[in-house]
Amino acid sequence: MQLVIGTSNPGKLREYGVLLGSLGFRLLSIKDAGLDSLDVAEPFDSYQANALHKARIYADASGVMTLADDSGLSVDALDGRPGVYSARYAEGSDRDRYMKLLDEMAGIPDERRTARFTCVTVLAFPDVTRPPIVTTGIVEGRIAHQPTEGGQTGFGYDFVFIPHGGSVALSALSMSEKNALSHRGRAIKAMIPHLEQIIAEKT
Repeated sequence: MQLVIGTSNPGKLREYGVLLGSLGFRLLSIKDAGLDSLDVAEPFDSYQANALHKARIYADASGVMTLADDSGLSVDALDGRPGVYSARYAEGSDRDRYMKLLDEMAGIPDERRTARFTCVTVLAFPDVTRPPIVTTGIVEGRIAHQPTEGGQTGFGYDFVFIPHGGSVALSALSMSEKNALSHRGRAIKAMIPHLEQIIAEKT
């Protein structure tokens, strides 16, 4: 069975490969599915609406069920920013975005650096009469004062986010450690029983 992963982000694709690898699906990137020419925006102000939008477009265009997500970092001291606009918080690279965040938070003490990552995943089907499946994962933590650069698993804001109870940024963790507690790991783990049920339906 095929499953399109509705992202062009190589970091996300690696995580999905690890999280879903044991289920037996043939995972297709949007490039594999011939969809990389589609320009799919994230026009909405909620994670779920953006994830649903992407999943439905890719499922319809490919004829293959599609898993897409939207995620972001909400910082309490910044009134929840960057939130749903995390990927568009600054022009340029991931580093440009998290360095802008650190600049905005300069001088804010540890007790006020609380933040959380949220990920909403949506599984959409080519058969539009079948309702999509939605799961959510959240991980609480805080924003570091300096980035932890050079990690093997990090992308996005992982370099400046320290999970609650931990002492190092997400980017410093191994893939298995990160997937055990990350927002995306939690959302996908909640999705796995639904995917297993779909496999059971086909066998």
